[in-house]
Amino acid sequence: MELSEDPRVVTHPLKDLRCAGVHISALTRSEACAVLVHSGLNGPVGPMDVHLCNAYVLALADVSPTYKGMLNESGLNLADGLPIIWANRVFHRGQPAPKDRVRGTDLFLDVIAAGTEQQVRHYLLGSTPEVLEALSENLRRLYPRALIVGTESPPFRELSEAEREEQVRRLTESGAQIVWVGLGTPKQDFETARLARQIPAVFVAVGAAFDFVAGNKREAPMWMQRSGLEWAHRLMSEPRRLWRRYLFGNARFVGALFRYRKEP
Repeated sequence: MELSEDPRVVTHPLKDLRCAGVHISALTRSEACAVLVHSGLNGPVGPMDVHLCNAYVLALADVSPTYKGMLNESGLNLADGLPIIWANRVFHRGQPAPKDRVRGTDLFLDVIAAGTEQQVRHYLLGSTPEVLEALSENLRRLYPRALIVGTESPPFRELSEAEREEQVRRLTESGAQIVWVGLGTPKQDFETARLARQIPAVFVAVGAAFDFVAGNKREAPMWMQRSGLEWAHRLMSEPRRLWRRYLFGNARFVGALFRYRKEP
């Protein structure tokens, strides 16, 4: 990966392929970490909203043109799911494809660790006050030099216009360079896109990473992660909440793959 003369620009193909109608970058985990740290330190050239795309995200995008449009106009989409990598190997042979998945939790911790020397300023937005407190404590234990400049647990409803303006003011005044957003899919993606167009910082939608790092939820065993069965672990952990997502979402994802299989 090379840097251009403009230190804010990473001359790497950030949108190399399409999966089920959505642009997905072929960046590896380490490359994605480098892009986020670099963009955070130097300031993104344009809106830098980062989305971790798995089968569920692409299934939702297949249902919602608004959601799909937002993803296709984003700063960066990463492949957070082995089915996306496998699908591109099958349907787009000979084209660039992600070499490995970029899990939200891994990216979160990688960037926190990589940014400690340069004192990258992080902001945690989402979840509950209890989870944010445990998350902050664990991050301080794991990375004593990490710089967390703010945390915020917004209400579980749509913010008013006045509340949105106040939120933008808080984020701006914090000086945060990378804002981690954990509000659940798809809400976190829309909020990430909105905020990235108002504040010159990197905004990353990280899903359940807050709960995992805080110790509020258990991650899937490594063998399940490596075999593409992490969804099964989450389903067994929260069957009442997630059964519809995986029953209908996985089917929708597979259908979208076949409908877009000839897409370049």
